[in-house]
Order: sequence, then C-alpha cells, then structure tokens
Amino acid sequence: MIPLITQTPRLTILAASRALLTAELHKPQYFSTLLGAVVPENWPPSDYDRSAMVYFLDQLTIGGRDAAGWYNWYALRKAEGDVPRTLMGAGGFMGPPDTDGSAEISYSIAVDWQGQGLGIELVSGLVQQAAATGMVHRLVAHARADNPASQQALLHNGFALVGPGPAGYVRFERAVEPAADPRLQDVA
Repeated sequence: MIPLITQTPRLTILAASRALLTAELHKPQYFSTLLGAVVPENWPPSDYDRSAMVYFLDQLTIGGRDAAGWYNWYALRKAEGDVPRTLMGAGGFMGPPDTDGSAEISYSIAVDWQGQGLGIELVSGLVQQAAATGMVHRLVAHARADNPASQQALLHNGFALVGPGPAGYVRFERAVEPAADPRLQDVA
C-alpha cells in the first residue's frame, strides 16, 4: 500500500477516500468535518468538477484497497495564525502507472488561493508522492494553453513542455527517480 498523505511546507496533501468523495458529492454538510478543514464557498475549483468526483469515487470503488492513493488528493493549507486549515485545491493521479511506469497528474487551485505559489507546492507534493511509491518512472501532465500559471507550476517542478495535448492543452513530462527508502539509509 502506498502512503496516503504527503506534507509540503504549507500543505497537507491527503488522498481521497470513498467516504470523503461520497460526502463531497452527496453530503456536503459533513465534508468539512470529515476532511478536518474549512471548505471555501466557491468549492470546487474550475478543473475539478462533479464528473471528476464521480470518476474518482467509481475508480476507488472498483479498485478497492489497491486503488487508494492513485486518484484524487485534497490539498489542505495548514493552519497559520488566524487562518484555519483550509481546503484550497485538488490534484492527484488519473490512475496507477502503466506497465512502463508512466502516470498522469492533474491539479486545480481554488480561485481565492491562486497566485500564492500553492500550485507549485501541490505539484511538488504529487511528484514526491509519485517518487515515494517507487512505481512511477515518468509523470505526464496537461496544462491549458491559456494558463501560464499552471504551466509555470509544472516547469518549476522539473517538467518539460513536450508538445500539444488534447484540444486547448499542452503536454508536459518529467522523469521520476524513486525516493530513497529511509529504512536503508545509514544512521550516523
């Protein structure tokens, strides 16, 4: 089983579960409580819609325990000062890696949290997560051609623009080195 939580300096990135996705879709009054975070009024962000939520829930249902961590992740801004822990984005994988070790990531930041470098941090956390699995050797991402901030988040995290993607998108890729297993490192 792969790790289901990743930390970055400002974010806790938590793998979606069937319970979280069910609450998000059908019982939004419980979603915030289950997530342990404030959910912004303008949730969800533009590239993370109801059809994506249904897709992720279906995949987690079909795949069972083996699917955990290979689909949606919630990006939670850590509490700081008077600002409570807040859901500010979503991202994750479009499924487990293929036989060549390639996996696709996607991400979206809520409007109120854009322009603060949190997209860069979310992509960094997803790259860390991919490396931690030891199963991903290449990541693919698509950014809207008219969204330079999204493209910069990828470039900042070592992705290279490789050409056109689906209509209105450009394709990025990067190699992933497996994370060192901390159990195998020398303790001095």
